[in-house]
This record gives sequence, C-alpha cells and structure tokens, in this order.
Amino acid sequence: MNSKDIADIVREKGPQTGWQLLEQTNMEALPLWQLCRQIPELHFECIGKRFVRLDRAVDGYARLSPSIRREFLTYTVLGLESQKASIELKAQQLRQEIRQISQAKRELAREAMEDVVQSINEWESMREHICFIIAGDITYEMAHAVPRPEISTGKMVRGSDLDIVVIADDSVPKEALKALDEAILRKKHFLLVHPNYQEEIDYLVKDIAKVRQQLAFDSFPHMIASKIIYEGELLYGSSEVFQKIKAMVEEFGVPEKLAALEKQAIMDRKQAEMSLLVSDPNQSDAAFVNLFYTREEGDEIY
Repeated sequence: MNSKDIADIVREKGPQTGWQLLEQTNMEALPLWQLCRQIPELHFECIGKRFVRLDRAVDGYARLSPSIRREFLTYTVLGLESQKASIELKAQQLRQEIRQISQAKRELAREAMEDVVQSINEWESMREHICFIIAGDITYEMAHAVPRPEISTGKMVRGSDLDIVVIADDSVPKEALKALDEAILRKKHFLLVHPNYQEEIDYLVKDIAKVRQQLAFDSFPHMIASKIIYEGELLYGSSEVFQKIKAMVEEFGVPEKLAALEKQAIMDRKQAEMSLLVSDPNQSDAAFVNLFYTREEGDEIY
C-alpha cells in the first residue's frame, strides 16, 4: 500500500474516516496514519474537542484525549483537496452522530440512576443530600460507540463508558451509602450483560469529607478524582450539594493545576506527532508510542 493507493481510494469512494481506510487497506493504524500524513493532496478534517486525560503510562501523567490513534480512526475525515465540500458534509454528519451518542449515553446514565434510587428505602431522606455527577467523554460530547472489551470481564461494551461519581454530604449515614453502592453495582451488572445495552458504568460513591482530601491534588488517584469532579456535570440529585462541591474545586485551585497540565500535554502531543511521522513504527520511542496507542481511553476513578 502506497500514497497513490490511498489517494485512489478517496478519489473513487469519496472522503473516508480513518477507520474506513484502515478496513480497506488492512494496514496497522500507526503506519497508515504516517502514510496519510505524508500525502500532500490529502486533507484532514478533525472534529470534536481535545481535552486532558490523566494516564499513569505518560510522563507527568497528562496527555491529550482522544489519543492520536483514536482521533485518527474515529474523529477524522480524510479526502482530497478537490473534495472539500464533501469532506465538510461528512464531518458535519460525524459531529451530529457523536453528539447523538453522547446524549443517548447521558440519558441512559440518568435513567439508570433514577431506577437505582427507587430501590433504596432511605432515598427520600437522602434526596437533598446526594448528587450524581457524570464525567468523562460524555461531558465533552466526545462519546463513541466503537466496541471494546470491558477490562474486568472481557465482555464487549459499546464504546465510551458512563463515568458516574455519587457524592453525599457528611450527614448521610454510611449504611445508606453502602445500600446505594450495592444498588448501583446491580445496575452496572445488568447494563453490562444485557444484550440490548452492553454499556459499562464506571462509578464510585463517596462523601464530601473524602472529596476534601482528594482535592489536595497530591497523588495520581487524587489528581484523577479532582479532574473528574472539575469536569463533571450534574446528572441527578441535589443541585445544592453539587454547587458546594464545585465551589470547593475552585477553592483548592484545581482549574489552574489542570490548565498547567493541559499546556504541557499540548506540547507533548505536538512533539510526539512530529517524531512519529519520521520514525519506524516498530522501533519508536516508547513515550511517543504511548501517546499514539495509549491504554484503553480511560482510567479508574477514585
């Protein structure tokens, strides 16, 4: 497969996503990305938003998401300069599809949590003291539905998981939080194994005292927890508790700390792309390969 072959595909079939080209060429993602980037007449249209993700495998922990690979395969439309109108049309359709996926996952998460609380006898007394926060790809309207294996079971799930953090004020009894945790775990299992869903909930239940410790931003788990709370949006429950938590995020200076990480991640991404363009895909520097492939687009929440 060479430059002419790639150009012939998009000339004959119109603009393609990176994933469509991958299927038609039978190439590995990295050499295909390298080849496409070296074709002068090929135009790239990337949709969506890059945002910071924290990753243990990356120096300094911060990288941009989507990864280079995910951005190329899922969020990029490629075509010839002469196909600009068709490229833009396909890109608009892709943007709309991703927004719809994000909205559908958000609605599923909300419905799931509404179902959960109906099974909790103590819910009425807890209602004003707990908030459910949605985070991750969904909050950036960047959720995808590309099948992937769930880490603990190996079962295939439909793309981005549903990152949910449940936070209670310090007045909620521990026993009630345990009951809520168990109910969410049952719902997690149901959505994972049911053939009509095959969705993964990644969740945690905690209290404000725990949040206060984590906002110190002094370890990798605390950085992950702080970022999730910073980016998170109210999904269900008490808006008063939610606003209290958001005020704490500002008080601890989390936005400024994440902005510094994002600045570094942007520079690292630029350096990685420049290096990977001219390197042997089988012998590339490990740090740059990590930024291309990465582990699955996610990390545990705390």
